[in-house]
Amino acid sequence: MAGRLLAGGSPNTFKGRGLPRGVWTSTREAPILIIGAAHVVDLREPLRRVLLSRTLDAVAVELDAERAQAVLRPGESPAPGGGGPVFLRLWGLIQRRLGRELGGGIAGAEMRAAAEVAGERRLPVLLIDDPIRDTLGRLLGSLSLKERVALLGGAIIGLFLPSRLVSRQIDQYNDAPGDYLEEVRQAYPTVARVLLDDRNDHMAERLAEARRNGFGRVAAVVGDAHVRGLATALARRGIPTETVPLARLLTPTGP
Repeated sequence: MAGRLLAGGSPNTFKGRGLPRGVWTSTREAPILIIGAAHVVDLREPLRRVLLSRTLDAVAVELDAERAQAVLRPGESPAPGGGGPVFLRLWGLIQRRLGRELGGGIAGAEMRAAAEVAGERRLPVLLIDDPIRDTLGRLLGSLSLKERVALLGGAIIGLFLPSRLVSRQIDQYNDAPGDYLEEVRQAYPTVARVLLDDRNDHMAERLAEARRNGFGRVAAVVGDAHVRGLATALARRGIPTETVPLARLLTPTGP
């Protein structure tokens, strides 16, 4: 996807070549549409169906500028975090393997699909996530030894976990996402705080800023684990939302 990244300010904006700079007509009363995605599931068609059916001013994605270069412009820059801690590199390998076996074949395929629809509709793409290096710094500075060992052990097991078992876990998550996330919070409280709660709040603030700047009708594509927390963070700011969780996105009839 051709384009350039506009740095500075929050949220950052990714625009395709030749796209207009103006802000489209919007209504600030419109709810922000939050769409839950999974990084290892092929969601191209359901995402296109939802995004093409709505009147939008912009599409927001759970990416920062560095990851957007790697995901939206593959081949132009190396994937971020390649020199990070062992357990994070292992989790990255797991995600890429499962992406090949269960999803669109590449990490971040769902974010690329969302950006492609935005490009077709001549809409800006808002990059609403925290810089990946800042997030990793906060995480590594906060993890207890117990959590580091648990994450490393889980990553090693994940390297050899059959994809059918992962599919079963996704189904269990879709059946009761709240219960599933509560188990994660109990097992990895620091991970939940840094990777979910803090980022939800920061992404909500960037969406609120975009709204103040005239982008009222926005669809935000984020990992499904962020959907409820992001909606709550936006509600605290007085911003209405509509949510399409992953389970609903995957239904044959769709949202």
